[in-house]
Amino acid sequence: MSKSFSPERYQRQLILDKFGMAAQQKLSESRVLVIGAGGLGCPVLSYLVAAGVGNIGIVDDDVIAIHNLHRQPLYDTKDVGKLKALTAREHLLDLNPSVHIEAITSRLDESNALSLFARFDIIVDGSDNFATRYLVNDAAVLTGKPFVYGAVTQYEGQLAVFNVTSGQEVQGIHYRDLFPEPPAPGKILNCAEAGVIGVLPGIIGIMMAAEVIKFISGVGKMLTGKLLTLNILTNQWLELELVSSEKTRSLIPKDAESFARMRYEDLCNGNSYGISVNELKKMLADESILIVDVREVDEVPEMEDLKTLRIPMSIFKEKMSGIPVGKVAFICQSGIRSRRAAEMLADARHSGEGIFSVNGGVVKWMDSQNKAAHV
Repeated sequence: MSKSFSPERYQRQLILDKFGMAAQQKLSESRVLVIGAGGLGCPVLSYLVAAGVGNIGIVDDDVIAIHNLHRQPLYDTKDVGKLKALTAREHLLDLNPSVHIEAITSRLDESNALSLFARFDIIVDGSDNFATRYLVNDAAVLTGKPFVYGAVTQYEGQLAVFNVTSGQEVQGIHYRDLFPEPPAPGKILNCAEAGVIGVLPGIIGIMMAAEVIKFISGVGKMLTGKLLTLNILTNQWLELELVSSEKTRSLIPKDAESFARMRYEDLCNGNSYGISVNELKKMLADESILIVDVREVDEVPEMEDLKTLRIPMSIFKEKMSGIPVGKVAFICQSGIRSRRAAEMLADARHSGEGIFSVNGGVVKWMDSQNKAAHV
């Protein structure tokens, strides 16, 4: 539960027309779960905590890298290498010690999403990959939780509010109404591959926080049933009307058991070249295989328990001819760049035989190692 709050801290909100102490009390008693403490999560968390949202959960199993800092100002240079969720909690409590913040450093997946979502009033999806977005959407629908969606890449951002209920009825607009099925692997790049201008997630993230505050307080009109897009180069905003469909709703698992059997990473990664972490471990035990890490040189964590050859994706095309003939498995942070590397090498060799990409990448590998260490 949230601690008692000082009206003086929120004085500029309390004097607002239609806001006042009643709305502030709602904020203080609310529970918000934020998925991701990165480019979008940092501004969302900062402004929700500053506004006095009383109970916040942060789900992020990633660590801070130097290349995060241009768009994640919640962290300092000295924080590089630390877990994002724990570090965010530390800085946010300095900002507002009256807020209760729970840092969850395990990865959101099919095993924990439903139980986590059930504990909160509204979900904020600040993730940067399609697997998590579809998982968040489906878990939110199954648990009846509204969620705020944001996405950024290069110079463009998106914002929407999904699954908002009215009484016992769900409005029916959810993420799959926008994107029914994941795009083909590698067709749409995330920030790690395509880049992003640093201020853009700040703009979209602050607007996501505003939608959360409107939902909790009941003040203002929410962005429901619509998708708002921003091109920061032209300052052009577009608002698109979204339509619900029984066909897209049929794509969502029908119950908790069906949800638990889903494999969202496999769904979004596709089958071409993809292998699981467990399959990689079996290969390493039974045969000779080269592991090529295509992350950039400053990306962490280091994989000290896995011998790899580092060929950053930024120079891969020029360097891939040096990869010796034989079985090779590519790995990156989440599995997107490694798949592209596998495709490029297969094209160069005119054969995909013996070429693999590790689904879920370093994140999945580290998660597997951590679980094994606690068995």
